[in-house]
Amino acid sequence: MNSFGVRFKFSTFGESHGKAIGCLVDGVPAGIEIDEEFIQNELNRRKPGQNEFATARSEDDKFEILSGIFEGKSTGTPIAGVIYNKNQKSRDYTNIKDIFRPGHADFTYFHKYGIRDYRGGGRSSARETANRVLAGAIAKLLLREVGIEIKSGICEVGGIEAKNFDFDYAKNSAIYALDKDIEEAQKEAILEAKNEHNSVGGVALIKIKNSPIGLGEPVYYKLDSLLAEAMMSINGVKAIEIGEGVNSSKLNGLENNDEIRKDGFLSNHSGGILGGISNGEDIDLKIYFKPTPSIFKSQKSIDTHNNELDCALKGRHDPCIAPRGSIVAEAMASIVMADMLLLNMGREIEGVKKYYH
Repeated sequence: MNSFGVRFKFSTFGESHGKAIGCLVDGVPAGIEIDEEFIQNELNRRKPGQNEFATARSEDDKFEILSGIFEGKSTGTPIAGVIYNKNQKSRDYTNIKDIFRPGHADFTYFHKYGIRDYRGGGRSSARETANRVLAGAIAKLLLREVGIEIKSGICEVGGIEAKNFDFDYAKNSAIYALDKDIEEAQKEAILEAKNEHNSVGGVALIKIKNSPIGLGEPVYYKLDSLLAEAMMSINGVKAIEIGEGVNSSKLNGLENNDEIRKDGFLSNHSGGILGGISNGEDIDLKIYFKPTPSIFKSQKSIDTHNNELDCALKGRHDPCIAPRGSIVAEAMASIVMADMLLLNMGREIEGVKKYYH
């Protein structure tokens, strides 16, 4: 499937080394202010080639709107956007055109489809995620109308964990670090892996603020299950935690329950979701990214004819995908929240109904 969502739905197209990538966003209510400068700024946060901690591939990620906007506002019809690829180096992949790269989707894509686009992974490349940031920026403009805010940052790199979470600080960090006290150590871990022609994993923290009570559908379209689906669809994500997450299995019921008073909950172990429905508290997510599979060390593999050989990669790759991946995770969270808002049309959520006709 190349589409996601029910009421706020987007579909993407394009490959890593194709002419362009793009997306079609459907379900945006008419009359939403579409701030194109804001959308470009969101894309700039994810774009490659910005510093030594990211891939050297240099793409400006300038987007072009093809439909769905008139005089700065959404028309209620599908919004189409395109981003042209400018800096492909397909020749970097000719030496491995028949070889399966360890840790990549080459093996599974080939056996599923019988066709191999070896140029950077084709459709399975993280290049596709720029589309998600474009769609997520549009979702954020909808969420802005009702006061929902979504923030992200990096809380762990190579096992170096943040103790403090400052989302404002993360905005200006080269790796979107949440904790200034360990930022340099996290940077050093990334550069050490890079200098050793290796890579390192990381963890992003997503916080959704000002969510109304009642978002999420019973049983089969729960808010937490859709957030998990959205995050697990991102390249390199291997796990997600909501609220207390894995640690909740180590607590007893009294420790894990969030007691309630008339002014609200006394704690937030649930991460803002109960029974798959938002409870009005902050929604807290941790997204776990594996180390970038593209490393410049010789590895054992096979080719499309099942011959055993060594795989040696060339090209330009992120030594840690978590920082740029956190922006994609933030975008996907925005898309989920927009979809859930529109699914609640007809139910009394203040500030929302007027935007859906």
